Amino acid sequence: MSEQSNASVESVSLKDLMVPEKVVDIEFPGLDGFILKISHLGRAMGAKLSKKSTKKTWVNHQPVEEFDSEKFIPEFCKSVIKGWTGLKYKYLEELLLVDIGDKDPESELLYSLENAVMLLENSVGFDEWITEVSKDLSNFTKDK
Repeated sequence: MSEQSNASVESVSLKDLMVPEKVVDIEFPGLDGFILKISHLGRAMGAKLSKKSTKKTWVNHQPVEEFDSEKFIPEFCKSVIKGWTGLKYKYLEELLLVDIGDKDPESELLYSLENAVMLLENSVGFDEWITEVSKDLSNFTKDK
């Protein structure tokens, strides 16, 4: 019987099975209809982001690498947040300190990289949620 089971086993490279990116729609908790398109932040992507966000300076004729958060946040946004729908102006008031003025609270703030960066930089809750959701593999492996 073991000969038969060995015959059905084929040699497959794990590299051939890996997916470079998967984007899923996830609703932000408590903000009905605010759906973000999120890409998984795996170990390889995290390493690339860290490398892109590191600058080398020289101290006493020795190279020193420093993390540059000004570079990291835009790169993180480009890699992880692929878009959104349903971000109403009234929701902004729950995420950060804003003055929407005479804008219709039911109108939506459209996705742009600049808007995503501003939201990530200025909303602790949004930043923590995006970081957690993008690293949680189960968000990308289950059928939605």
